[in-house]
Amino acid sequence: MTNTLWLRSFCTLVEVGHFTRTAERLHMTQSGVSQHIRKLEDQLSVALLIREGKKFSLTNAGERLYAEGRTIIQALSSLEQRIAEDPAYEGLVRVMSPGSVGLKLYAHLLDLQRQYPKLVIDYRFAPNTDVENAISNYGIDIGFMTSMSTLEEVSCQPVARESLLLVTPANVVEPSWKALTELGFIDHPDGAHHAGMLLGANYPEFQHCNLFEKKGFSNQIGLILEPVSKGLGFTVLPAHAVEAFPKPELVKIHRLPVPVREPLYLAVRRDKPLQNRMDTVIAEARKWL
Repeated sequence: MTNTLWLRSFCTLVEVGHFTRTAERLHMTQSGVSQHIRKLEDQLSVALLIREGKKFSLTNAGERLYAEGRTIIQALSSLEQRIAEDPAYEGLVRVMSPGSVGLKLYAHLLDLQRQYPKLVIDYRFAPNTDVENAISNYGIDIGFMTSMSTLEEVSCQPVARESLLLVTPANVVEPSWKALTELGFIDHPDGAHHAGMLLGANYPEFQHCNLFEKKGFSNQIGLILEPVSKGLGFTVLPAHAVEAFPKPELVKIHRLPVPVREPLYLAVRRDKPLQNRMDTVIAEARKWL
């Protein structure tokens, strides 16, 4: 295989036409350039130059090598440049978060993509365990989680806090313990966790979600309040998910005496430096959280 350093020296020499100036351009000594040419001739077993004192001309083999070699060197230079580039507004960025955070961020990140069409947003909704596993397995670039990761290779940094809200049908004026037990609970993937945080801080009777009759379940963040709006039960959700519900007049949001806010963490792989486009997405996300 042809040594690309020797080939670069040869092509530069042909273009410059002078050993000394070639050495200056390549930051080498003149003897170093001459050595590269001799090694290239030895490797190919042909003479590439006809030396005439300080001047030279190309042999037929030298002309053929330059014609093909310069294409190779140009391609390598272009490759080096593309690899070294780290544009802030181009390329794919893979993001994953629980649904409530996604409802808040996704539209804003799409607006960012509209502003910079070469920036491509791949957004997935998933629970915390799926987010941390995807980061650990190099499946995504950026994650948002509502609890610290348990995996050593995942780095978590607090970025925001989100209020948890008790939501009932619109006709519930006072969310007494009796009223909640009569209504029953509309569950979701984080239902027990959210209810435990908010209800445990505000109702001395609360021990666990099993105290409530389960009246429904949905794993689609945008649909969890549908059964609540139809009077089928109550639930506890993060504020972003409640704000996104398109029929707010059909539900009642209750702000309890002891507010509870769930932490939100930015999660990335500990050993993987962030590229500029990922920093762009993170900065945009921070503006809206």
